[in-house]
Amino acid sequence: MHQRIRATFAEHLETIQALTGLTGEIAALAERGLATLKAGGRILWMGNGGSAADAQHLAAELVGRFERERPGLASLALTTDSSVLTSVANDYGFEAIFARQVEAIARPGDLLIGLSTSGNSANVLRAMEVAAGRGLFRAGLTGQDGGQLPDYCELCLCVPSRHTARIQEAHQLIGHILCDAIEAAIAPGVAS
Repeated sequence: MHQRIRATFAEHLETIQALTGLTGEIAALAERGLATLKAGGRILWMGNGGSAADAQHLAAELVGRFERERPGLASLALTTDSSVLTSVANDYGFEAIFARQVEAIARPGDLLIGLSTSGNSANVLRAMEVAAGRGLFRAGLTGQDGGQLPDYCELCLCVPSRHTARIQEAHQLIGHILCDAIEAAIAPGVAS
């Protein structure tokens, strides 16, 4: 058991250290998020399973606060309204749960971030297709080779791992870096 735990720590650290290769892409996503919010747009998040939980978590960090006192920031997880999710899934299919929300509430200038460890989540890809025709900037967080998701985004960050848990851990760190960068730019010098 101890050996397995040590191996998990080692794999986690290796994955996180490899994220330094994505520094430019992470900075670009943070700059896009900041520009979106300053222009009156919103950051919309989506994902399935653990990625849905991460989407909700990261939206909450922006609406509430991350580490600094500042005004609330416009962010929304498309994963949280059970009535919308179940009605759309029932009437149009599970692949439409995010696309229908993008149709209904997204505005030109919003930033849509899709989390998919495989990069092949049909409902995330479909929402990205809809967003493309509505003037949203589309960003993805995925793993290894990105699957199909890079083909649907202007910016896609591919975590260099094939293990779902390590990819999700990295997505959470990237999300926290994004929140910190946006918050620091909006409320410089203010600490909690």
